[in-house]
Amino acid sequence: MNEFEKDVQAKSNDAIESGLGFVYSFLFFTIIFFIGVIIKAVAL
Repeated sequence: MNEFEKDVQAKSNDAIESGLGFVYSFLFFTIIFFIGVIIKAVAL
């Protein structure tokens, strides 16, 4: 067992963190998309 396996910095679940990263990035691109849709609708 190497030293990194003995001294772990974060003991939280990686699946939860990766899921939250996916959700945050999805929300970010969704907001960017709707901002573009609103700008296009106003420009008409």
